[in-house]
Parts: sequence; structure tokens; C-alpha cells
Amino acid sequence: MLDHPALPEKVAGRTVVQHTTWHTPVMTRPLLDWHKAHRETLTRGDRAADRMRNVMGSWLFVGGFVAFMIVWAIINSFKIAWDPYPFILLNLFLSMLAGLQGAILLIAAKRQDAIAAALSAHDYETNRAAKKEIEELMAINRAQLEILNELSGRPLDSAQTNADIARRRSAGKGTTEARG
Repeated sequence: MLDHPALPEKVAGRTVVQHTTWHTPVMTRPLLDWHKAHRETLTRGDRAADRMRNVMGSWLFVGGFVAFMIVWAIINSFKIAWDPYPFILLNLFLSMLAGLQGAILLIAAKRQDAIAAALSAHDYETNRAAKKEIEELMAINRAQLEILNELSGRPLDSAQTNADIARRRSAGKGTTEARG
């Protein structure tokens, strides 16, 4: 709470408020490193799935795998030929790899969905806290406008006050002339 000193009893022949009290807004947004907290909860399998997803989803992996298949085909076409032309053994390895890759990528995608949901909830909480703080600041602004209106001797609403301030600024007078 913020206590303000007493104002003079009479200003321009009008009685004003002697003492004003309002709450000072306190930042209530969640301030934490969400990513660090989340990393600490990961299991060994989650970390392995993330690393494999990062490797398998890279151009280096794609290029390396294409190079491996070309070398396989060349060796089996001209040299020893442990897997002749239809490359049945290579097909078997590719099928097993595709099955494992699919499962690993689904695990990683499921984790990414959970991360996105948690971040969304965190953003929602932050937005709610920010809204509350803005409402508190607006209440303080309204109280200050009431005090200024009482001191100037003319009741105005905040829209009129804002319009007057904008008009004075555009005219180049500033706010010091308005105080008289």
C-alpha cells in the first residue's frame, strides 16, 4: 500500500481529499525458467528420443544414409555380392529402420505436444497475471485523475483528460501550463 501525504484542504475554493491510499501493484507473473525445470523432469528414454529425433531429422543423416545405400549397391553389384541385385537384405534393414524411426519420431512428437500444452498453460497464467496488474495500474490512474481533477477544480472523465492532454501536446504547450 502506498500512503500519500495530506493535500491542502482548500484549492481554488474547493475542498479536496485529505489523505489518499491505494495499492501499489506487485508483479505476480510466474518468473521461472520453464525449460530448465522441464529438462530436469525428463527420463533417460525421453532424452534419447529427443537426441535421435534431432539426428534422424538432419540433412547430415539423410546424406549419410543415401551415401550408405549407394555404397551398398555398388559393393553388391560388382564385388563380393553378399546381397545381390534385388538387395533383399538392404530392404530388410530399411524396413526395420523405418519401423524404429516411426516409433521414435512419434515418441518425440508426443513429447513436443506435451511441451506445447505446458507452455500454453504457462503463457495463460502469465497473461492472467499481467491483466490483473494492468487493472491495478488503471485503478491507480483513475485515482490520480480524480485527485488532479479535484485540484484543478473541474470534474472530467479520463477520456476528456486524455483528449485535453493530447490537444495541449499537439499545440506545443506541454503539461506545465495546464497547472496554471
